[in-house]
Amino acid sequence: MPASIQAFFPYIHIIIGALWITLSLSVLSFALGFLIGGALLFVRTFSGKRISAIVDGVVDVLRGIPLLVMLFLIFYGLPALGLQIPKFLAAVLGMGLLSGAYQSQIFRSLLQSVSSSQYESSLAIGLDKWGSFRYVIFPQVLRLSIPALINEYTVLLKDTSVAYAIGVTEMFTQSVHVAQALLSFTYPLVFVSLVYLAICFSLSSIANSLYRKLSYGYGVQEYIGGG
Repeated sequence: MPASIQAFFPYIHIIIGALWITLSLSVLSFALGFLIGGALLFVRTFSGKRISAIVDGVVDVLRGIPLLVMLFLIFYGLPALGLQIPKFLAAVLGMGLLSGAYQSQIFRSLLQSVSSSQYESSLAIGLDKWGSFRYVIFPQVLRLSIPALINEYTVLLKDTSVAYAIGVTEMFTQSVHVAQALLSFTYPLVFVSLVYLAICFSLSSIANSLYRKLSYGYGVQEYIGGG
């Protein structure tokens, strides 16, 4: 017989207790994606056309791979090559790689929105191409990318639920365990959905507010989004 909502209350702390795993997974994946996205932007900016074309191809391939497939490739594929890694690390690597591809596109789009006159001005005051990128261009790109990066993080936060497929005991996984114990999926899944909604709605509101302020100041084209 399905459990009542009163029977669900004692299990709430189990789901909330797994929230830190969800947050840790999303934060670490985002950080890895940020490093990958920044590195890809650097290579695109300072390499020749052939290397840039290769980078573009890699990004397109990564963006075309579903997250679940990527997690399976890493978690089950690497052991076949003799490399055993923990489930949590496999999830971070898989999510981080895909996020890096999307973040690189965010950076690339905003880099193109920076006026070419700023490159010319920085070169005129004695900066070389690297100095111009480091001190003039990239700080603007980074600042303007904040709203889009926040939205990308909300995507990652929701995508942590896919790590259930390889056994990571994040918040969604624990809600399924609670549902199985109660013989009812309704209350656990509604509760965990509300937790995701509260966090993502708050982050999206912040992103939209920042976008309005930054786009007014810089006149950039709208580019908020992620995976």
